[in-house]
Amino acid sequence: MKSRKTNFIMLMLSFVFCFTACNDGAGQASVKIGQQEWASKNLNVATFRNGDAIPEAKTNEEWYKASMEGKPAWCYYDNDPKNGVKYGKLYNWYAVKDPRGLAPRDWHVPSDKEWIKLTDYLGGVVGVGNKMKNKEGWIKNGNGSNESGFSGLPSGNRSGTFGSIGDSGAWWSSTEHNTDNAWYRDLSYSDDDIFGGDIDKGCGFSVRCVKN
Repeated sequence: MKSRKTNFIMLMLSFVFCFTACNDGAGQASVKIGQQEWASKNLNVATFRNGDAIPEAKTNEEWYKASMEGKPAWCYYDNDPKNGVKYGKLYNWYAVKDPRGLAPRDWHVPSDKEWIKLTDYLGGVVGVGNKMKNKEGWIKNGNGSNESGFSGLPSGNRSGTFGSIGDSGAWWSSTEHNTDNAWYRDLSYSDDDIFGGDIDKGCGFSVRCVKN
């Protein structure tokens, strides 16, 4: 009887530990690419690391207001939770850099230098898009080989209105370019390269985390 009770207690403790780990990022599925460990999917959280809710912006007015005020916001593409299951959420850059922490514990949003380290390891920007794009999900036969295991999907974007789902995916870096813009990376169905540039912090892009 004592043994059964002890086993039950140990089982419950294991459940609590697992639940905590899954919610603080310890259970995040990942892939090793060179010396970096990247999450296998786009981020899909609605709270900061400290538990505070990240505001959801459904209407264009709500999205623009957050951008103008420099406040964090997220949305599902087309405000459809089904898109969140496949693509994760779209975030503005103010959510990325919020001091409360967007990434789960033990993870962070990659800097521009970390994106460069990734593409350098895969052979440079030319042709790297093919290695990073998923084997399915891209329009007009724009799928990749996914040789890297990054499994990039065309999650689209938001700049007030929604666009480009199926044909492009864009990911924030944590690196600021200037007061208005931050650096990001973009993959397209029509190109096997990867594009890097800076854009308005109010845009809604995907986030892919890297391990600390």
